[in-house]
Amino acid sequence: MNARAGAAVRLMYPAMQSITQAFWLAMAVMALVLGQGMASQARGAPESFADLAERVSPAVVDITTTTLVATPTSPFPGLPPGSPFEDFFDDFMNRDGNGAPRPRRAQALGSGFVISEDGYIVTNNHVIAEADEIRVEFFSGKTLPATIVGTDPKTDIALLKVDSDKPLPFVRFGDSDLARVGDWVLAVGNPLGQGFSVSAGIISARKRELSGVYDDFIQTDAAINRGNSGGPLFNMDGEVIGVNTAILSPTGGSIGIGFAMASNVVGKVVDQLRRFGETRRGWLGVRIQDVTEDMAEAMALETARGALVTDVPDGPARAAGMQQGDVILSFDGREVKSTRDLVRMVGDTAVGKVVRVVVWRDGRTETLKVTLGRRETAEAGPAGAAPGAGPPAPEKKELLGLKLAELTDSRRDELGLPPGTGGILIEAVDEASAAYEKGLRAGDVIVEAGQQKIATIRDFEKRLDAVRAAGRQSVLLLVRRGGAPRFVALPLK
Repeated sequence: MNARAGAAVRLMYPAMQSITQAFWLAMAVMALVLGQGMASQARGAPESFADLAERVSPAVVDITTTTLVATPTSPFPGLPPGSPFEDFFDDFMNRDGNGAPRPRRAQALGSGFVISEDGYIVTNNHVIAEADEIRVEFFSGKTLPATIVGTDPKTDIALLKVDSDKPLPFVRFGDSDLARVGDWVLAVGNPLGQGFSVSAGIISARKRELSGVYDDFIQTDAAINRGNSGGPLFNMDGEVIGVNTAILSPTGGSIGIGFAMASNVVGKVVDQLRRFGETRRGWLGVRIQDVTEDMAEAMALETARGALVTDVPDGPARAAGMQQGDVILSFDGREVKSTRDLVRMVGDTAVGKVVRVVVWRDGRTETLKVTLGRRETAEAGPAGAAPGAGPPAPEKKELLGLKLAELTDSRRDELGLPPGTGGILIEAVDEASAAYEKGLRAGDVIVEAGQQKIATIRDFEKRLDAVRAAGRQSVLLLVRRGGAPRFVALPLK
């Protein structure tokens, strides 16, 4: 390398070094900017919940209920009859001047929150159930009597009203469907009668179900105890996304598993209670069960989805032409994934609305137009009975692990079935068979096979042959037990 070339290299090196440093500096700045952007999207833990608690607490209330209950004859039932101690308690504790049991007042505590400046308050139904008197205490210490506007035991929600000479601070419902597992939440209420208390945690799970058909609970590890019932669960924007309702605990105290009914369920209930003083849910008029994989295969349905109709009593669905064995795939333009989906969709739809219901029937879809009734006032008629096929022959046979017999009038009387009920009786089930694994038991009556009514064992055999000829691996049976129908997909091997 000549001197001129060497000088050129020495001159270029500092420039290259500065370019490299500038490049890495730019990368560091970009990483910082991206990190800040990601942090803003995934909101981290706040430094303090104090501002949020201060903002929402004035709208949260303590609720005290009083109920008049009869006092038992003796608070110590183990006392011997005629004991002087028994006389003492009768005379001085349990009896009035006329010798009658002296009633006493029992109190219960809960929580709630104001949703309007004119005094509407949301709480749990179990907080105020059977109460003779309800008093509401505000964060300021002010106390007012409350009246019940309406209740909904199915979601355990109640709406109260207080009259105030001044506008009240209130909070609004948020969209619980936007809440995600891991989001921070704040529970405010009156745990164990200690007065206003705040606890923080995260959403542990979504869409939990306990026992109700309309359940949609948010699970949280924010501390919830007795007395928190009816109180609000807030998101970080100060919106109510749940109503604290229940806890899971072997001790009765918080172990970090609490449940709040989702605001998107509560909001609809509260709107109806406020307008009508009661709920008015849509009613389709069917009995349904979930579709399993083997049922889907038996009905040539591509995937296990929808709600399988097990019975169609008198009501809107029957009037629209819905049939036993239909699979409801779509309701009012929305896909039905399960029976719980359908129950919620129907319940949320206005009474009297005409909806399109898409069903799967005989290997193809059909669209029905159903005018919904009202669930609260619906009286389901008796299930339709399959017509008989004349005097039943006393035939018996064993098929697919089932010992079958044809129904006679005497057998119908023994089973408490209406006269003329069709189908064949299961007298016994081989415990080593697939039929036993599927839950079939002695006393069940097979009403349909392959979505066709049967009246004799010969009818049943013909349906099995037809299903096998169609290349199916299982046959769909409609079975009645104690009058309640359900579908079972029974393997043919």
